[in-house]
Amino acid sequence: MNPTEPKSVRPQGAYLLVYDQQLLCREEGGLYLCSESELTAVQSVMGSKPQLLGYVRGRPHFLVSLSQPQSFAHAQWQGLRSQLGELDDQLFALAGQALQLSRWRSEHRFCGRCGGPTQDVPGERATLCTQCDLRFYPRLSPCMITLVTRGDHCLLARHARSKNPIFTALAGFVEVGERVEDTVHREVKEEVGLEVEGLRYFGSQPWPFPGQLMLGFHARYAAGAIRVDQTEIVEADWWRYDRLPEVPPPETLSGQLIAHFVAEQQNKNQ
Repeated sequence: MNPTEPKSVRPQGAYLLVYDQQLLCREEGGLYLCSESELTAVQSVMGSKPQLLGYVRGRPHFLVSLSQPQSFAHAQWQGLRSQLGELDDQLFALAGQALQLSRWRSEHRFCGRCGGPTQDVPGERATLCTQCDLRFYPRLSPCMITLVTRGDHCLLARHARSKNPIFTALAGFVEVGERVEDTVHREVKEEVGLEVEGLRYFGSQPWPFPGQLMLGFHARYAAGAIRVDQTEIVEADWWRYDRLPEVPPPETLSGQLIAHFVAEQQNKNQ
């Protein structure tokens, strides 16, 4: 995605419709990308004018936030999680960006300092209070996700909020004044009672549920016995790399951390 418009003739735009953190999707899967001519059907319920998100394969994609849901033939409103595995990385990131921007705009119509109304800042992804000139920019919440390993076993946990019996890596939000490395040590200790060492940064992933930036790590077990907190984590255990329970899909950073560990162990045992 390139947020800068190409100098050549602009191709026909594609429009992502969002209502109440739901995306307009095709019945058979994937996003329903409206054409410019189709926007006439939603003009009366558009919360603001279309906002450029970026370019995918040279085509500009725009966000259109609606104040009321509208019906389209062969389309339905769905959450972004339903599109895991349906969209390529570019479109999934674009859809996540659209949801985050739509939520941010709806939550910052008024200034948090003086209560005055806000307006868009031309040329910037920002709003400005019309009374005290305070600017507001979209914000992300940084958090870490860590796969703890012990030889050919990895620690996987089941979260209390999970509706499915999926076991995943440990995660938590970075608190004020913390380095993300501090967060790894604190969260692992709080959630399962273990101490870790040998942190290795793996990668990052925007995670728009609702607006996190996930920073992924591998860490080695150092000391302690598993003791789940029973608040966020209800079950945790060590799992051998070739006998894993149901884990998150590879489109997620957790799934990628686990897949990387499995590949490392398979290479060692060849």
